[in-house]
Amino acid sequence: MPAYLDHASTAVLHPTARDALLAALDEGWADPARLYRDARRARMLLDASRETVAAVLGARPDEVSFTSSGTQAAQLALLGTARARRRAGTRILLSAVEHSCVLHAAEWHERAGGQVTTVGVDGFGRVDPAAFAPPPDTAVASLQHANHEVATIQPVAAVADVLHAVGVPLHVDAAMSVGRIPVDVQAIGADLLSASAHKFGGPAGVGILVVRTGRRWANPLPADEREGGRVAGFPNVAGIVATAAALHARAGEIADEAPRLAGYVDRLRARLPHLVPDVEILGDPDPAGRLPHLLTFSCLYVDGESLLGELDRAGIAVSSGSSCTSDTLTPSHVLAAMGALTQGNIRVSVGRESDAADVDALLAVLPDAVARVRERAGVVGL
Repeated sequence: MPAYLDHASTAVLHPTARDALLAALDEGWADPARLYRDARRARMLLDASRETVAAVLGARPDEVSFTSSGTQAAQLALLGTARARRRAGTRILLSAVEHSCVLHAAEWHERAGGQVTTVGVDGFGRVDPAAFAPPPDTAVASLQHANHEVATIQPVAAVADVLHAVGVPLHVDAAMSVGRIPVDVQAIGADLLSASAHKFGGPAGVGILVVRTGRRWANPLPADEREGGRVAGFPNVAGIVATAAALHARAGEIADEAPRLAGYVDRLRARLPHLVPDVEILGDPDPAGRLPHLLTFSCLYVDGESLLGELDRAGIAVSSGSSCTSDTLTPSHVLAAMGALTQGNIRVSVGRESDAADVDALLAVLPDAVARVRERAGVVGL
């Protein structure tokens, strides 16, 4: 059986979400903005989903909007705050290891005349909260809750304290954390938060945007009356219902699931250095400082694309290169910022459906796969 070990890219649709999606396709097809019976039923489903998501994230229902993706949610959060606070300044402050969607939004802001300041990270990919002390012209800062490539959890609450002391709001990209570990917007001090349904077992095509009450935000795009004026277009009611169902189910599962997934990752961390010569395990070695389900390692003298091909032929799905743009295997900006090897890296991520056999399959196949790639590159004797 193939071993799917790329749950960080997209998780398998949760059974609860599948059931909710199918039911909502029948019950929630009408326009929730209208007043007739079928429309009211769709609106009730939409409102109930918003309440469910808000409860899991520690937000108010009117603070939650649904977008077409986690990318759209993150970019609306960042650019909308920058637009609303342009009189306070034109600078966006962000870490060097943010997801590419945040980096692209910052680049767009810079091309439009704004300024961007990047905060570096240590060898684990973690920022120093003191380095997030914002320049006086800072409009908004952005910091991921946990890194999407090396699993390092960021000191978000401490960074929020630094920013809030001088009145700068914080956007938190929690796409990799929501549905994996508990995330509460109030506890972490997030003024804005974004997440993506397909990362935690919801359907693709639904993002979550949280804008806390009292925070200044103005839509950077043409808007309509949908989603409180934050997101234009007809809402994907069935997808949103399935997203809420998946998130609610995940909230009840993660406490019991995390030790099992962490055990798989711990086994890989322990075994890989003994099985593969010249391999570097990346991220925080302390389990308390990282997500439980994700591991990235780099193999010296190995081309990532070639290694992916070897593993794929063996029925093992993992990712390589920059996890944001792995279709082109762009060297990872995250690993570069950490000072780590940017080529020959493999990201393994386990999930709800993973079992010990998946890990066994990877450990059985990887040493020979690496050896074959190195041999073709003319590297022998390791």
